[in-house]
Amino acid sequence: MGTSTAHVAAIDLGATSGRVVLAEVGPDRLELRETARFANGPLRLPSGLHWNLPSLYAGALDGLRGAARAAGAGGLASVGIDAWAVDYGLVRGDRLLGLPFHYRDEKRCDTGPPTVHDLVGVTELYRHNGLQFLPFNTLYQLAADPWTALADRVLLVPDLVAWWLTGRMVAERTNASTTGLLDPRTGEWDLVLLDRLGLPPSLLPQLVEPGSTIGPLTGLVAAETGLPGVPVVAVGSHDTASAVVGVPLEGDDAAYLSLGTWGLVGVEVDRPVVTEAARAASFTNEGGVDGLTRLLTNVMGTWILSETLRSWEREDRGPSTRNDLSALLAAAAEVDPRSVPVVDVQDPRFLPPGDMGDRIASWCLAHDLPAPSTRPAVVRTILESLAVAYARAVDAAATLTGRAVRTIHVVGGGSQNALLCQSVADRSGRVVVAGPVEATALGNVLVQARAAGLVGPDLASLRELVARTHALPRYEPRP
Repeated sequence: MGTSTAHVAAIDLGATSGRVVLAEVGPDRLELRETARFANGPLRLPSGLHWNLPSLYAGALDGLRGAARAAGAGGLASVGIDAWAVDYGLVRGDRLLGLPFHYRDEKRCDTGPPTVHDLVGVTELYRHNGLQFLPFNTLYQLAADPWTALADRVLLVPDLVAWWLTGRMVAERTNASTTGLLDPRTGEWDLVLLDRLGLPPSLLPQLVEPGSTIGPLTGLVAAETGLPGVPVVAVGSHDTASAVVGVPLEGDDAAYLSLGTWGLVGVEVDRPVVTEAARAASFTNEGGVDGLTRLLTNVMGTWILSETLRSWEREDRGPSTRNDLSALLAAAAEVDPRSVPVVDVQDPRFLPPGDMGDRIASWCLAHDLPAPSTRPAVVRTILESLAVAYARAVDAAATLTGRAVRTIHVVGGGSQNALLCQSVADRSGRVVVAGPVEATALGNVLVQARAAGLVGPDLASLRELVARTHALPRYEPRP
């Protein structure tokens, strides 16, 4: 490892927005700056709910152009891509077969699981893939997709963007582990399961490890971005895999909560936990960087709060000071948490887009509880309900692994919500360490920097660099 610094660029695609981040990285330096940010929202078309992936790709190219200008004469050492999991594009020849479907497409979520479970039962399926049941997992989507039989390849979103950038089709292993088609013990495609589901192995690309070079930018992309010869390096392309790299975990007594649209709650383990107890607790075994396993469960995230604000904006015919998040959080902090109901945020009614306030009221009515009557009370209900769900998930992770979890690291955008972080500490009885907010981008650029020999060599040293370069507020549990 040298003592110099270099620039790398992270294409970070989230479920509500995408961006390109330029990082200067070295043994004592870890600085990020955005070179582009662009919206990402679902497109409701006659065929269903889709992602506008060409628009995201155009935003990524624009961000790479900005990164090239900002990096100056030294240029970029590499580019890495991370994105949300499970969604994919079908490719035939050199063509994408339509816009990728959105995982919240109701019809596919309804038809995929029963089709798969008629072929492989739920318990047996967990023994194969170790994944929590979620109706939008990739294998369910493929079963519900009539175009699957026409495709030569399935490429998950970050792999699809990498193909457009480099011309090479691969499957990065951490994200491949979210498809339900990977054996968590071997880290390879499960050929027996593929046969049971009637999926040809040729549909799935070659697997690559985080830190490996996928290929240089094509001549066309290099000409558009001003980045000739720059390699695209595989990172933990599932955004949570990158986020966990950026969590300053120390020892076995820490859990993480990667909090954004979803709340991913879990611990890092050396080997998968594929037991009936883990299946019953809805825990999933996903690949991590350096061959580790992310034992986690998907819990509702700040999506439910964002949808509530959007509903109020529509009701008020546009943004207003009443719907300003900081003002609402300040007002919610004055609401006694004992005065509001705790709802089950995992109830399927909260999954699709829509009016969450009405759904909270209907849940309360069905459970003989008084519904929150003011907007601050609704916000406090959401925050307390999320905190209870996260606390229960951490308890379950501790039980499954036999660990005494004492600290919860909250990273991602949700770590900026001080009221929620304090509620998680209070409800769990554990210390909460908040941040870094940019954990996903940090994990992305750190894996690239390690591949370039700028930092490393192990995950502990990468996380130690994060801890040294970022302020991390602590929240002590209150009675």
